[in-house]
Amino acid sequence: MKTQELDLFPIDNQEEKEAKATTNFDHIFDRLSQSKFRSSFYLNSKDKEYIEKRNWETIRKSTAEIISKRLAPANIPNDGRQTPMRHGIFPPFIAQHATACCCRGCFEKWHNIPKGRQLSKDEQQYAVDIIMEWLKRHV
Repeated sequence: MKTQELDLFPIDNQEEKEAKATTNFDHIFDRLSQSKFRSSFYLNSKDKEYIEKRNWETIRKSTAEIISKRLAPANIPNDGRQTPMRHGIFPPFIAQHATACCCRGCFEKWHNIPKGRQLSKDEQQYAVDIIMEWLKRHV
């Protein structure tokens, strides 16, 4: 039988959830900023235009789909090469590299989430949250 974890003080408001996540990400963003490679990523005008034409919820949903297909599986045949680095395609791809959520090797190194197993829903949500936070900080 599965046990269910209960949150005594659930956060219902999406803005409150995002505010809490922002605080939690400050430490990892500080660490990532120390990497010459990770800190070299930015959003160009095409990326910003892409974001302006869509709402954040649409971008979040698309990002979650990408994470579930390209980062979450236990075994990824092209791991380390599955996330494009070109601007103007899909800004969350740039954010994936900036936040080390681009492949399972980087995800393990920077976020201590082991590769070789399927990511849990919470781990997938974590990846989406950090990508979205990076995008919002760089628009």
